[in-house]
Amino acid sequence: MTISNHKTIAAHRKRLKEQGLARIEVQVPMQDAELIRSTAQLLRGEAASELRIQLQRLVGTQHLGLKELLAAAPLDDIDLTCNPDLDRNVEL
Repeated sequence: MTISNHKTIAAHRKRLKEQGLARIEVQVPMQDAELIRSTAQLLRGEAASELRIQLQRLVGTQHLGLKELLAAAPLDDIDLTCNPDLDRNVEL
């Protein structure tokens, strides 16, 4: 790619960002590709708010980090104590 191509792409992506749009790439089975394209097109249109609500209900809106996942995990029956003696003979 030439320098002018890079500049053109960078300018295009900057305009998209200013419009509040994000360019994403996903990998889906071929049979679902048109469905994803159609869904993305709907999310850019007038029906976006209703579709967004339905998708969030289906997918869920809770995005937990590792700390939250561990805090929510049922760890009652798991022994989490650490044995400091690792049976290693170390000469000092």
